[in-house]
Amino acid sequence: MKMTVNTSRGASLLAAALTAWLLAACSTPGTRVVLLPQADGKPSAVVVRAKDGEEILSQPYQRATASVGAKGAPVVDKADEAKVQAENKPLFEMRPPPPQRYTVYFELGGTVLTPASLQIMTEALAAAQARSGGDIVVTGHTDTKGAGDQNDQLSRRRAQEVVQLFVERQFPANRIEAVGRGERDLAVPTADEVDEPRNRRVTIEVR
Repeated sequence: MKMTVNTSRGASLLAAALTAWLLAACSTPGTRVVLLPQADGKPSAVVVRAKDGEEILSQPYQRATASVGAKGAPVVDKADEAKVQAENKPLFEMRPPPPQRYTVYFELGGTVLTPASLQIMTEALAAAQARSGGDIVVTGHTDTKGAGDQNDQLSRRRAQEVVQLFVERQFPANRIEAVGRGERDLAVPTADEVDEPRNRRVTIEVR
């Protein structure tokens, strides 16, 4: 049987490891895959292919079984959550904690953080340093004042400003990812050309 794991970045290796562990522990002659939930609640999926067909697992604890000599696609049912956790306790204990999320805000039209946001930066940095091998994803946003392309650039500058602050505080640059979303994904939906402080932000995900 061939197997492909499709999950969000950062979770795919974990999903593959969980699946491999379950396969190794499986006593059923053949192949069995159980889809486990992501720690952060994000959706994931596993495509389980047998010689004569395939099935997609997309709900936590769905199970696909392809017995030796069986024909057709793998048989899908629902595994018992408590039993899976009890039988694979070391596996669940090795999962990293769920991501922690922080939001910092900016003064109008620039890359200057509000005073309260500087304290939030300190908290986010401490959380990242407390995780062994943890990394940070920084996403910049703007309100709807100004042209869209200018806001795209501004959001990237805001993200880079936060990255620079982390680096200045000795967090490794190669463990930080920065992107800009401009006016997309508004925290507070508004019309165009609206000055909304809650949209002038950078979200920080520590994972």
